[in-house]
Amino acid sequence: MPRSPLGVLLTRGTHEDSHYALVVATAAAALGRPVTLFCTNGGCRLLLRDPPLLGEAREARLAERGVATLAELLEAAEALPLRLVACEAGLRAEGIAAGALRPGVEVAGIVTFLEAVGPGQIVTL
Repeated sequence: MPRSPLGVLLTRGTHEDSHYALVVATAAAALGRPVTLFCTNGGCRLLLRDPPLLGEAREARLAERGVATLAELLEAAEALPLRLVACEAGLRAEGIAAGALRPGVEVAGIVTFLEAVGPGQIVTL
C-alpha cells in the first residue's frame, strides 16, 4: 500500500528545530514514506556544505547519550530516499549562495514543496 507523502518545513536554524526536523524526516523515509525536507530562512543553514557550529555542546551531549547527532542524521538523510530542498527565497533572505549548499540539495520554491507533498502531511518546525 502506498504511503502518503510527508513534508517537513524547517523555518528556523536552531539546533533543536534542525535536529528534530531531521529526526522526523529520516524516520518517515526509513518507514517508506516519500519525504521532502524544505528549509527556508534560518533553516537553510542546516543544508550548508560547512554548517556553522550551531549547538556544538548540545551535539556532544547527544553523542554521549547515544542520540543521533546532526551529522549522523544528515548522513542518514543522504542515504535514504529523502528530498532535501532549500527555499530559493529563503536563501536570498539569509544571503546564502546556492553554491554553499551540500551536494544533492535542490533549490526550489514553495510551490515545488507543496506539489511534492500533495495531499500528504506537512510538519512545521
